[in-house]
Amino acid sequence: MASQKNREAMLVSKIAIVGAGVSGIAAAKQLSRHNPIVFEASDSIGGVWRHCSYHSTKLQSHRRDYEFIDFPWPDRDNPEFPSHTQILDYLHSYAEHFDLLKYIKLNSKVVEIRYVGDREAAEFGGLLGDYGTLMPGQPVWEVAVQTSQSETIQWYGFEFIVVCVGKYGDVPKIPAFPRNKGPEVFKGKVLHTLDYCKLDQEASVELLKGKKVAVVGYKKSAIDLAMECAEANREAEGQPCTIVLRTLHWTVPHYMVWGLPFFLFYSTRFSQFFHERPNQSFLKTLLCLVFSPMRHGISKFIESYLLWKQPLKKFGLKPEHPFVEDYASCQMAIMPENFFSEAEKGKILFKRASKWWFWNGGIEFEDNSKLEADVVVLATGFDGKKKLKTILPEPFRSLLEYPSGLMPLYRGTIHPLIPNMAFVGYIESVSNLHSSEIRSMWLSHLLDNKFKLPSVENMLSQTLKEIEVMKRSTRFYKRHCISTYSINHADEMCQDMGWSSWRKKNWISEAFIPYGSEDYEKED
Repeated sequence: MASQKNREAMLVSKIAIVGAGVSGIAAAKQLSRHNPIVFEASDSIGGVWRHCSYHSTKLQSHRRDYEFIDFPWPDRDNPEFPSHTQILDYLHSYAEHFDLLKYIKLNSKVVEIRYVGDREAAEFGGLLGDYGTLMPGQPVWEVAVQTSQSETIQWYGFEFIVVCVGKYGDVPKIPAFPRNKGPEVFKGKVLHTLDYCKLDQEASVELLKGKKVAVVGYKKSAIDLAMECAEANREAEGQPCTIVLRTLHWTVPHYMVWGLPFFLFYSTRFSQFFHERPNQSFLKTLLCLVFSPMRHGISKFIESYLLWKQPLKKFGLKPEHPFVEDYASCQMAIMPENFFSEAEKGKILFKRASKWWFWNGGIEFEDNSKLEADVVVLATGFDGKKKLKTILPEPFRSLLEYPSGLMPLYRGTIHPLIPNMAFVGYIESVSNLHSSEIRSMWLSHLLDNKFKLPSVENMLSQTLKEIEVMKRSTRFYKRHCISTYSINHADEMCQDMGWSSWRKKNWISEAFIPYGSEDYEKED
């Protein structure tokens, strides 16, 4: 709870935005006419690109797929993947160009949020009736903000809050260990990737060079870290890095498959037609069933290329699940250049284990084998839910994942059971910048009363349909990803805003060319 000590008088405004990462910046731009106040806990904008990136971190998608609608990248057609520093430069240029920095309060951490509106009307959406007034004309939320190096708590009152703290960064996810088998018994150094990101290049090399390093995990952060470890140990006396992994995922060397661009398989309206989506007609459901062999065939076609191009079988890295399940859960990772050549040299090793714990010399596994290590880096992800639960009050904290186990977000933005609040940046897609921007545009239209929300019951029903589609698409549905029906998701938001959902000039482009930010320029 925020301390009452040194509490200043309350300041009142219309809209608060919590977080100044990609989603927070997008929301600030689209809601700028309301003069929002953006609270950023750190000393810089950029979110994970600023605080959770390695020296080698690059964008997973082409830069042309990761740009704001009205602010193209320099050299837009350059196909290279920009580094995290280039992305930060782009985000800063965007914020400066649209004069967004004036809304942002850096080093301002939200430590508590209180609901002061009509609690009876808010609980369970007024018994699943109307959602309620979005901008009631008076504060319904009180927000406690603490600035760095200060004990003073400044309280603010807002009519509406947009939460953009995201799923990644800030709160590391640490595995649970048996008693007396945790990091405390290990004589070496244990850190999470969040700690590693804070090191400068000299310190990171010093940490890895000449050390026996174990990296726990097999997603993008673990793969990139293993590559940095191999580069730090290039000399003959350098030690290998061992990746300890539980679940295998498909990795991609680049965005071409047997000479064909990857977008043809999943990112066009035609290709997404073969995948299930929420609210589809009976005929569409029937067609999805008929075309299921084609979906399976496409996945096998891509897998055949990945197995030919990469020595996955040789190193025991071939996943047991089909490729499409990783794509449907936004877990398709681009493999760093020369990764497998380093593995061939013995600089990167692999150990698969479902259970492990520490001993004083490293890591021990359930088969009683042991791995000696000087440094263990936990690339085990982040606990985004915990971030939210630390600031949200009851009963809303308990409703975050009600009733499905995932956060039910209508149009990826509004929680039907939490009043006067939006969440941007929680449901993933192939390009999170693009999805955050269009949701922010949708939210701007909503707050300007250009359309109305359906009933709480109808919104909950819609979110449950989406979650059921995710469950049928991938076993990793808890990632909350819409990649296989992202165009349809954008279509629905366009229809809400009164826009045409088909955005291209002719039906050939509409069917076979992927959608990009330029397709969603404002119509009003």
